[in-house]
Amino acid sequence: MKTFDLKALAEKQNNEYVFGSADTGTHACYMIYGTLVPGEKGREIKPGKDHEEMLLAARGNFSVTGDFEGIIEEGSVVHLAGEQTCFLENKGASDAVYVIAGGHSEHGHQH
Repeated sequence: MKTFDLKALAEKQNNEYVFGSADTGTHACYMIYGTLVPGEKGREIKPGKDHEEMLLAARGNFSVTGDFEGIIEEGSVVHLAGEQTCFLENKGASDAVYVIAGGHSEHGHQH
């Protein structure tokens, strides 16, 4: 079994890493690990056509605007589908971490 340090991989790529087909060899699902530093805003979350995502606030709280508006508190999750879009902001005093689990919608596997 191979493990992946998503935190380290994200730090090398603008604080976000998509763990997906390049790592696993399959298009069935993917996971995104991301960090927002204090005061950072504007991180776009958008599954895209024929995809769905579950956005988890893994550490810290996020202020959210877009198709979903409000606060996502640590440990809470939001479901997004298709072209639904939201933007994250970290208003906290320390880094905030999100994890996104995603995959194809029922008829969305068109690769």
